[in-house]
Amino acid sequence: MQDQYILALDQGTTSSRAILFDREGKVVSVAQKELRQIYPQPGWVEHDPHEIWSTQTGVATECVMRADLDSRSIAAIGITNQRETTIVWDRETGQPVYNAIVWQDRRTAPLCDALKARGLEEKVRAKTGLPIDAYFSATKIRWILDNVPGAREKARRGELAFGTVDSWLLWNFTKHTLHATDATNASRTMLFNIHTREWDDELLDLLEIPRSMLPRVRGSSEIYGYAQTPVFASKIPLAGIAGDQQAALFGQMCTRSGMVKNTYGTGCFLMMNTGATPIPSKNNLVTTLAWQIGDRVDYALEGSIFIAGAVVQWLRDGLGIIKSAHEVQALAERVPHSDGVYLVPAFAGLGAPHWNAHARGSLFGTTRGTRDAHIARAALDSIAYQSLGVLKAMEADSGLPIRELRVDGGATANDLLMQFQADILGADAVRPKISETTALGAAYLAGLAVGYWRDIDELQTQWMPDRRFSPSLEAPEVETRLAGWQRAVRATEAWAGEHG
Repeated sequence: MQDQYILALDQGTTSSRAILFDREGKVVSVAQKELRQIYPQPGWVEHDPHEIWSTQTGVATECVMRADLDSRSIAAIGITNQRETTIVWDRETGQPVYNAIVWQDRRTAPLCDALKARGLEEKVRAKTGLPIDAYFSATKIRWILDNVPGAREKARRGELAFGTVDSWLLWNFTKHTLHATDATNASRTMLFNIHTREWDDELLDLLEIPRSMLPRVRGSSEIYGYAQTPVFASKIPLAGIAGDQQAALFGQMCTRSGMVKNTYGTGCFLMMNTGATPIPSKNNLVTTLAWQIGDRVDYALEGSIFIAGAVVQWLRDGLGIIKSAHEVQALAERVPHSDGVYLVPAFAGLGAPHWNAHARGSLFGTTRGTRDAHIARAALDSIAYQSLGVLKAMEADSGLPIRELRVDGGATANDLLMQFQADILGADAVRPKISETTALGAAYLAGLAVGYWRDIDELQTQWMPDRRFSPSLEAPEVETRLAGWQRAVRATEAWAGEHG
């Protein structure tokens, strides 16, 4: 494998990407293509499954060609994907019976409310680690069976297959011969028992979903099959799969219990490795599988924040106080602090650990002296404050102190935000040299399966910090600012309670 590389396929919500990594985990080549978003009704979000496949194979080919390589230079393919997005297709023809229903889609919220009304919340959470929510795949499958003519009858006859995006890609790469998923994606369906690591017949019965639709669940790092498409002249092992946030956790080498990463994107996604034991959350977090490698299974606690980088987009598009997102740091640095201004960016409700769908964005503490710079500073601060809420919930659930936070995603380029995150957390925030952590995690999982890398210990040596941000604010100042933020959140929730 001297001159070989690992190809990571990163099929995301807004684009399909392919990245080629060398033995040192460095990026050799990248290709990306946007994915069309389909909004049939308010609250509905769909993708065309054929477009998911065509864009992903297109960028895979482009990525390899850009590096002036061919398929013989690829040691293995790893897949990471937008999670929970649901595709149902005909086993005989390979044709989807409906568009992919995206994780953001809320059409099944009434069904989720009905399941909660039947008192099923605790049962579902105990088995799957998840709350009953339209976010997850199970109710999306049920909706397709109930609303696509003939779908339920076909499913009863064993003619339909369900898959998350990873399964759809595997099915197509193997010319309709392999119907499988990995444990991380299975754990996001609301149908998978995270303790037995099997599909749960009781949940399938409750949701009236035939077991025959479901893929076989396999580990996150093993050879599932071989790519057999015209895209690649030689067969390449398909050898690693993980949902995007789990892949980022692995790419950040958070392989020991208590290690935490935060991906700062449009929203924030925080995950803590909790080791071999799934920890039920008492603080509105999700319990999920981190990965399964051979006989080793790691679990994680996860919390999601809806509005992170999106608050900077709002400053640009909504208020017009900046012309581009990268200007926000310079504007915020014109003032030493927010001067008591707090922005709670609950534009789409509050995520973990509050889970208040009725909350709306609020701005507190403004005076005649408040300037655009104070609002920009408050906006950046809000990303760190929201992340801290999830991190403290993780500490409470796990009993594990957070000693450092490994950070990735576009907003980590903002040094002001990273410094403030370290200040209020009271622990270092560490930005790695290789920022493509999600794709890197998929590459690592695939490479381990084919012996491209020896073991996790070897991978640990590749993780290198780009910059370490250490706390510098005095404790009384941190406490004052946190008290102000908590007061702002309480006021936001009180307003939602009266008007929601």
